Amino acid sequence: MTGKEVHPMKFTKMQGAGNDFIVLDNRSGEIRENEYSALAARLCRRRLSIGADGLMIVLPAQGIGDYAMRFYNSDGSLGEMCGNGARCIARYGYDRGLAGDIQRIETTAGIVVGQRIEENLYCVRLNDPTAVETEIGIPWDGQILSVSYMELGDPGIPHAVLELPEWDMMPEDELRSLGAYIRSYAAFPKGANVTFRKRLGRDHVKAVTYERGVEDFTLACGTGAGATAAAMRLRGEIRDETLRLDFPGGELQVSLSVEEDAVCDIYLTGPTVVVAEGEYLGR
Repeated sequence: MTGKEVHPMKFTKMQGAGNDFIVLDNRSGEIRENEYSALAARLCRRRLSIGADGLMIVLPAQGIGDYAMRFYNSDGSLGEMCGNGARCIARYGYDRGLAGDIQRIETTAGIVVGQRIEENLYCVRLNDPTAVETEIGIPWDGQILSVSYMELGDPGIPHAVLELPEWDMMPEDELRSLGAYIRSYAAFPKGANVTFRKRLGRDHVKAVTYERGVEDFTLACGTGAGATAAAMRLRGEIRDETLRLDFPGGELQVSLSVEEDAVCDIYLTGPTVVVAEGEYLGR
């Protein structure tokens, strides 16, 4: 691909709990690396193109992985990793014969281990939390919001998590403004994905995430689910090692362990769907 010239490209459209992605197999190297960002922004535009929350590019492994995956947000920015994207790419890798039931995927945030549980059900081990701050006070509308911050991986995916019981009753524009405000808060130099949570039971929450790079709410966020479970466990708000999270796009499950007051072994489980396979023409 050169300049504005567009060659037909085979793609796969996938979604996990409503978080949707375009997958391109570039193991041949036909698409140049300096084209990835612009390609993501072009392909992910809804209504004007295929449309998706992000683009995943499959590449040959450079180390101990079965293959590599580069993730780009819908605005063309490089993402460290994506939990639901990793579950979808694990299914893609299995379906394409790139790996077996258990696989190692090389990502910008490090090795991600994926596992096939059933035909449509996949689990990935998320990267351990780093840069953890269990409580940061953020002023908003005359009150101080108690926000937890952490990054998953190194370099890590930044996440801010807060309990907001009324989030699903707020006007959407007001909640979006709050998400954008916290996403760009000065204490978060990398920005942050922002997950609002509402307790439904001892091990059950309702959640929604404002995603950095999408700059809006998505139907689900896998690393946001992992960060939510980790934050609640570190704050002593849950005792169980498994948390169910209801996102607008479906249910995700997170299991984790705690060793010496640190969260580790975070596993994200949920459905995957192959939506479509086709050829992008762009003409």
